[in-house]
Amino acid sequence: MEQDHGPLPKSINKETPVPDADAFSITGLVKDSGKISGYQLSDGRRITREEGVRMARDHKIRGVAVAVKKGTEYLRTLPDGSEENNLGSLPTVSQ
Repeated sequence: MEQDHGPLPKSINKETPVPDADAFSITGLVKDSGKISGYQLSDGRRITREEGVRMARDHKIRGVAVAVKKGTEYLRTLPDGSEENNLGSLPTVSQ
């Protein structure tokens, strides 16, 4: 029996890379005019959205998948039963 995904398409995630053991976590969001333009990593570094997608593909960021919307790739939180670590729940940090 197929699982019901609600209003989301079955293949919303373009890629779901398996992170390396030493992969970073995202601890904050960098926003520009209310839109996510980058991420703060667990080592304090701030990277662009594009760098985040590249690092996720290179297995360097944990807990995310690469998705695409209107031709733009971005990171999505992988469901793990916790709302606290969802990207939308993370604090905004300055650039």
